Amino acid sequence: MSDNRESSQYDEALRYHAQGKPGKMEIVATKAVATQQDLSLAYSPGVAAPCLAIAEDPDAVYDFTTKGNRVAVISNGTAVLGLGNLGALGSKPVMEGKAVLFKRFADLDCFDLELDTEDVDEFVNCVRFMGPSFGGINLEDIKAPECFIIEQRLREEMDIPVFHDDQHGTAIICAAGVINALDLTGRDIKNTKVVVNGAGAAAIACLELIKAMGLPHENAILCDTKGVIYKGREDGMNQWKSAHAVETEHRTLEEAMVGADVFLGLSVKGAVTKQMVKEMAAKPIIFAMANPDPEIRPEDIADVRGDAIVATGRSDYPNQVNNVLGFPYIFRGALDVRATTINEEMKIAAAEALAELAREDVPDEVAAAYKGNRPVYGPDYIIPVPFDPRLISHVPTAVAKAAMETGVARKPIVDEMAYRNELRARLDPTAGSLQMIMDEVRAAPRRVVFAEGEEEKVIRAAVEFRKAGYGVPVLIGRKDIIEETMTSLGIDTLDGIEIYNAREMEDREKYHNFLYERLQRKGYLFRDCVRLANQDRNIFASCMVALGDADAMVTGVTRRFSVAYKDVRKVIDSKEGQKTIGVSIAVGRGRTVFIADTAVTTMPDAEDLVSITKEAAEVARRLGHEPRVALLSYSNFGNPAHVTSERIREAVRLLDAEEQDFEYDGDMSADVALNSDIMALYPFCRLSGPANVLVMPGLHSAHISSKLVPVLGETRVIGPLLVGLEKPVQIVPIGATVSDLVNMAALAAHEAGQ
Repeated sequence: MSDNRESSQYDEALRYHAQGKPGKMEIVATKAVATQQDLSLAYSPGVAAPCLAIAEDPDAVYDFTTKGNRVAVISNGTAVLGLGNLGALGSKPVMEGKAVLFKRFADLDCFDLELDTEDVDEFVNCVRFMGPSFGGINLEDIKAPECFIIEQRLREEMDIPVFHDDQHGTAIICAAGVINALDLTGRDIKNTKVVVNGAGAAAIACLELIKAMGLPHENAILCDTKGVIYKGREDGMNQWKSAHAVETEHRTLEEAMVGADVFLGLSVKGAVTKQMVKEMAAKPIIFAMANPDPEIRPEDIADVRGDAIVATGRSDYPNQVNNVLGFPYIFRGALDVRATTINEEMKIAAAEALAELAREDVPDEVAAAYKGNRPVYGPDYIIPVPFDPRLISHVPTAVAKAAMETGVARKPIVDEMAYRNELRARLDPTAGSLQMIMDEVRAAPRRVVFAEGEEEKVIRAAVEFRKAGYGVPVLIGRKDIIEETMTSLGIDTLDGIEIYNAREMEDREKYHNFLYERLQRKGYLFRDCVRLANQDRNIFASCMVALGDADAMVTGVTRRFSVAYKDVRKVIDSKEGQKTIGVSIAVGRGRTVFIADTAVTTMPDAEDLVSITKEAAEVARRLGHEPRVALLSYSNFGNPAHVTSERIREAVRLLDAEEQDFEYDGDMSADVALNSDIMALYPFCRLSGPANVLVMPGLHSAHISSKLVPVLGETRVIGPLLVGLEKPVQIVPIGATVSDLVNMAALAAHEAGQ
């Protein structure tokens, strides 16, 4: 990859972090503070009540405050990613990112705290008094050996979990993979020879955890940059390395690797050679976890050994050792039982839960990411993937049970099944399903046309689309203008990007003929069709997709939705027997709601509403939701009676006649559809819970609602997704961001593969 491409990604990352409110997190109130009464309860005088209750019973703090669901991510920036000592301020984007992951994967609220000190005593003194504010402390990006000292002292002085993720998170995921690799190769951990290269925090934590799981001390050889750590060595030693010194004649990594069953690498690129791999025992287990480049590439291992089980830290190879499989769920389980610490038993329980999950049948949501090749427990699948929806119920439960069994839980779980259900309900499936879609697109890349190819935003999106591995972006426009813009953006290569100009394309006549055949009986002369293809980029891009020269298309940055849609429909029809609609996806706090039709049908009649209902329900189901559809009106089940509600009630009757496989009901107002308490006033309502699909009575109400929601609430709206065309086309709103363009292009590419 050239420096310019790296520069482009660097600039795009800066834009991402700076757009809108700078950073990646904000604080949102969970209680209404809209009236004087609200204010008097939230603050003085009402706040005195929980204060007094907590003073009387300290455990009541978990009932009346956020302590039980809050984690602090704390760093001094002395070991930020692979970038070294960037200082406290330089670490802040990473800590904010960690906070986002806590929220996304485990619904834990998180504060990032950056401490401007490298002194161990100062660091410990800063943190040890924070216990009343947080349920747990996640230490991050602190260099060794200080990280060992800091964690140990804080664990001794605080009565809440303190967890250095760089050590233990990696160790837990690594241990899960080792458990399954040993199982697949028929090994007993007590008779296994292990070599660990790298003697930093993560490597030592990995070694300590697998020893706690039963690996004999003498069966493990730890190496650092100076070679084997053996008894009697003095050069470059410290107390943490010395704890793993063994009696051995080996002095180099090469010598230690001879006959080794397992290699765990947390060191540097190129530390392991093909010859070392050749010298390992039969069916070697090789975890080359250095990032971004492993100690040895899986391809190089395959050149010399066909019997190896391989894992890396990278997402583009099987068996990724990814910390996100661990820390969110470990803290979730620990905080839910109000654990005083995270002990070895809890770590082992997390590792075993992950290992067991990889052995279970894979759900459809995960299988979708593998393009029909459902992953099966074996050498290429020993660790679950990060977006497996079962992680949230499996790992925290195992951690919580271990905490209870070892006596560190202050609030035992009484009903395990109810707890599992509560965990599943914490996360909305939409984000995971969207990520699965993106993974599926990477597995089968497509050619996607970006119709407005001369726009700077579109060019940047095309570059990001290519770098994400989604496929080949095709820009429509004048090559000299596009290249000039790319140069101004610091991109001097067109590798992987294609540019087409309708006026200059050699076989453009086929588009002229195709258009004329479609439009000749709609008032268009042949010269009109030539002009349309040559001058209208949406028409030209649609023709490319219609004739198979591209798989999908995205447009909309420079023209209103209705105009772009009208252009596309000149070229591409609706699927036979289907209605084309727009479905907007509103993703808010703990809830996703699908809104339809937000783009196409102005005033749907009963038959239209039936089609919209079925199409929208299918979209919801594809994204991991069991549809509960509300056909909306301003009336509730005929009250007040109005002529406009009759078509909605007729649509329900038509749906009844067809015997649908999803829940639906109407007519009803939005508050009844979305609020279970109000819905309870209508016990005959057929929905089992709040609706997650809203079918609007008209385009005006649908459009207004989908535009109001993101402005007034903490909700993001995706789309509208265009559903029901014969060929995949997505139209973004004017003002769409680069990320919006990339995501919609990927969704179009995904549809092309269905």
